[in-house]
Amino acid sequence: MNIESIIAELKSHANPKNVQGMARFGINPENTLGVSIPIIRALAKRIGKDHKLALQLWDTKIHEARLLAGFIDDPSKATERQLESWVKQFNSWDICDQVCSSLFDKTRWAYAQAIEWSSAKEEYVKRAGFVLMACLAVHDKKAADGKFLAFLPVIKRESTDERNFVKKAVNWALRQIGKRNRALNGAAIKCAEQIRKIDSKSAKWIAADALRELKKSTF
Repeated sequence: MNIESIIAELKSHANPKNVQGMARFGINPENTLGVSIPIIRALAKRIGKDHKLALQLWDTKIHEARLLAGFIDDPSKATERQLESWVKQFNSWDICDQVCSSLFDKTRWAYAQAIEWSSAKEEYVKRAGFVLMACLAVHDKKAADGKFLAFLPVIKRESTDERNFVKKAVNWALRQIGKRNRALNGAAIKCAEQIRKIDSKSAKWIAADALRELKKSTF
């Protein structure tokens, strides 16, 4: 399939009512067609991995085309420069989360970028750092505990960020790390207890929500 036929197919599934619904859930309606994720994933499966096509789709700036780009890109062919360029163009939490979980977390730079982006000023770049931590905790089954223990001081440091899309990602990262195994569960609970003592509404919410889940974990 070429770029023209793919865009035409995406547009054939456009649904303005979906765009309105997406906006209510905080998804940026700009350049959005309202195509559902299952339709986009089905299209991605038909296309297969195609790095060049992924770059072309991203450059269209169409919301669903960018989601599709994240689904079909080949992590082994993605470049660090590409990751830095794309993350700075994130303008919606769903683009951030889907691209991080489908592409970025499978690249060789994932752990380093998680740390680097965690201190970014831009809301979605910063969110991407913590989404990467959460996704790596779920997807990288063979990673040593030390890689995730290194994330915990960063999570504590950034727990006072009051921005909704940041604090939810910080919380997500903490919870996923704590659900990997017994040792990390204990470390995550200890981190959450420390965060709970910080004089910040965001920190207290992150800690309370994480502790509710982490203390229920059984291994």
